[in-house]
Amino acid sequence: MPSKKQMKEKESAIRFSLSLQENLLDELDTRIIRNGYLSRSELVHDMIRENNMENSWKMKTYSSLLNKSIAVLVTTYHYQRGLDQRMIDIQHNSSVNILCNTHVYTESCNCLETIILKGCLAKIQKFSLEVGGLGGIKFSKLTKTSCFDKDK
Repeated sequence: MPSKKQMKEKESAIRFSLSLQENLLDELDTRIIRNGYLSRSELVHDMIRENNMENSWKMKTYSSLLNKSIAVLVTTYHYQRGLDQRMIDIQHNSSVNILCNTHVYTESCNCLETIILKGCLAKIQKFSLEVGGLGGIKFSKLTKTSCFDKDK
């Protein structure tokens, strides 16, 4: 059963129409099925929220020194002598607060590492580039989340 807050949000929803080319609508519907959405509206809500988050980060990166931003850095790599130590050195020498680090062996010598970060937006992005730029890193992606402001 929906909560009172959910009921209120549904009541205040505004309906509007959107015109799309057929190929874009097909892509949208494929994404809905692939990601398990129940409706086009749910997908559009998430797409707007994600876009707003990205824009918020872009604006604040250059105009703010907030230490309340949270992000997750995901990396994959093939084990190489010294790579782990270089990653640890970057983490220990960083001014970003590392909340959690998880290292998983996915198969043989392949590793997946997640690092949950808190700090200044620009420093988080710099940290991400330092780690992602290490020789041997196959994949690196920074996922940004909301800032924790009491006023919002």
